Amino acid sequence: MPNKKSAKKELRKSAKRQKENNLVKVKTKALIKKTKKAIEAKDVKVKDDFNTVIKAIDKMAKKGIIKKNTAARKKSRLQKKINKI
Repeated sequence: MPNKKSAKKELRKSAKRQKENNLVKVKTKALIKKTKKAIEAKDVKVKDDFNTVIKAIDKMAKKGIIKKNTAARKKSRLQKKINKI
């Protein structure tokens, strides 16, 4: 447990950031799962969903929730699956 006032505040701030980041991560993972299911079902509308997934992944990378290369890898693998349809 931190002793100084500023350290206590930093702890509160980091807990709040972690909560927000986890929420964004969970929502994006749900979007990715939904898109993968649509790809397996060979749904034609999957390309529209793909754009929203890409946007969400890019936002996560920009905020530093995931690394740049991880974002690129996720986008690439999704794109490959869509191209097979």
